[in-house]
Amino acid sequence: MLHVNHATTGAPGGANEDYLVTGPAWIAVLDGATAPRGVDSGCVHDVRWLVRTLAMAVAARIEEPWPLTRVLGEAIHATMRAHGDGCDLVNPDSPSATVAIVRRTGDQLDYLVLCDSPIVIRHPDGTVTVVADDRLDHLPGGHPYGLELIRSLRNQPDGFWVASTAPHAAAEALTGSVPVADVTGIGMFTDGVTRLVEWYGRSWEQVLDILTERGPVSLLADVREAELTYGPPRPAKLHDDATAAWVLPIPAI
Repeated sequence: MLHVNHATTGAPGGANEDYLVTGPAWIAVLDGATAPRGVDSGCVHDVRWLVRTLAMAVAARIEEPWPLTRVLGEAIHATMRAHGDGCDLVNPDSPSATVAIVRRTGDQLDYLVLCDSPIVIRHPDGTVTVVADDRLDHLPGGHPYGLELIRSLRNQPDGFWVASTAPHAAAEALTGSVPVADVTGIGMFTDGVTRLVEWYGRSWEQVLDILTERGPVSLLADVREAELTYGPPRPAKLHDDATAAWVLPIPAI
């Protein structure tokens, strides 16, 4: 069993394209990629449809005795079928999402991270393990990336991987397992929260302390306060959708 405490908020003035779904022994966090203004995705659906549909497809498969890569790959395939004939699934700007999953199986916690929604595992001695897929941060040329560069490197071996219209992208996710006995909590975040560490100088230990002591709602409030106080350190959105979850393994009752 898992105990999950979570919060999510959209960027002020916009629709929330993050999504979270959870069950008795698992949780999945998704972050939809906002399409640049004026770009034709070739799809009749918006990003919120994509993250919701993909999340439901993960939920429908996650209790199968499959590796998480297969769960996600099958979910992407199912989402592609759900698009229908009105969507151009070869369009390089088709809606996409990051995915982070934690699932308890007996005395193990399995995890999967695809693109930039990391998980952070706290151990009994207070140390943390950060599972972060940072390939999107290491594309050629540095930020800000041009649209053509993103198109050419999405779901490519020398680029980055994301959940969209390529089921094989799931096999490129970061995965692993950790004994339940070696975990006192797991934080799961979309990149609207990770800016606290990447931009504003907090440590992951401090972020997990906030989750433990004040909860995810307070953590998201800290994000908004930092954004308004310091702004972005490079050309970027002032605000982003933000989701945080604090996951605790608990004994079976």
